[in-house]
Amino acid sequence: MLKESKIFVAGHRGMVGSAIVRELQRLGHTNIVTRTHTELDLTRQADVERFFSEEKPEYVFLAAAKVGGIGANSAALADFMYLNMTLEMNTIHAAWENGVKKLLFLGSSCIYPRLAPQPMRENCLLTSSLEPTNEAYALAKISGLKYCEYLNRQYGTDYISVMPTNLYGPNDNYHPEHSHVLPAMIRRFHEAKQQGLPEVTCWGDGSALREFLYVDDLAELCVFLMQNYSGNETVNAGTGKEITIKALAETIADIVGYRGQIHWDTTKPNGTPRKLLDVSKAASLGWTYKTELNDGIRLAYNDFLNHTEWQQQ
Repeated sequence: MLKESKIFVAGHRGMVGSAIVRELQRLGHTNIVTRTHTELDLTRQADVERFFSEEKPEYVFLAAAKVGGIGANSAALADFMYLNMTLEMNTIHAAWENGVKKLLFLGSSCIYPRLAPQPMRENCLLTSSLEPTNEAYALAKISGLKYCEYLNRQYGTDYISVMPTNLYGPNDNYHPEHSHVLPAMIRRFHEAKQQGLPEVTCWGDGSALREFLYVDDLAELCVFLMQNYSGNETVNAGTGKEITIKALAETIADIVGYRGQIHWDTTKPNGTPRKLLDVSKAASLGWTYKTELNDGIRLAYNDFLNHTEWQQQ
C-alpha cells in the first residue's frame, strides 16, 4: 500500500476498525474511505456493490461484524450467523468483482474447535466440533475466511485473514448485555464501586483460561500483514499468554478500585475451557505484541471513563 492508496476500512466505528484507522493515519496514509452503517448497510448486497463500483478502493480491511459475549451469542444464534455471513460475503464478493488489490478479513479465535490442542495452531481449523455457545458466530467467520481462500485458489486474488484472540481497548463495547468479558467486568466493577455494592456476581466458576490482546497491537499486525504477507492460511494474533477469568476479575477490580467481594455463579456457563493461540507464525513474520495486560486494562478503563455515554445506559 502506498501512502495515497485508496483504503476502505469496513467497520471503522468499532473497536478494531477504529484502531486500524488510527494505525493507518499514524503511518501517513491519506486516502482512507469509511462509511457508517447508516451510510452503507453491508448486509444489503446491491448497496455494497454500488459502493465498490463507485469508490473503487484498492485495499480493504474487513473489520465490520456483529459481536457479543456468551449471553448475546447464545440468545441470538440466528442473528449472529445471518448478519455476519451476509455482510462478509457481500463485501468480499464486491471487492473481487471490482478488482480490489488486497483484502484483509478479520475473524476470531472462536473459529477453532472447543477442545483443540493448546496452544491452537492455524492448522487445527475444522478438526473437531466448535464451542456451542458461539457456534453460529464461528461458522460465519469460518465461511468468510474460507471464501477468501477459495477466491485466491480459483481466481488468483490476494485475500488474507487474521484470527485475533479476545480483544479489548479504546472504543470497546461496554453494553451491560452484549459486551465481552473484559469490558463487561470493567463496567460491572465500576458501577459496583460507584454504588457501594458489597458484592459483584460473575458468570461461571472463574476457572476458564483466556488470552487477551490490546486492540492497537492487533491493528499494527493487520497493517503489517497487508504489507508483508500473502497466503491461504490464516494468521493468529495474540500474546501467547493466558489468565484465568478469576484472576482477570481480581485484576480488573483492583485497577478499578472496587474493594467488595466477587461471587461466582456456577449455574452460568464458563464457555470454552481454554483458548490460547499459537502465535509462532506471526512471530516468524516479524511481529510481536507490545502492551501487557495490566497496562492495557488501565488504558481501557480510562477510555471507559472518557465515554460517559456507556455509564448512562
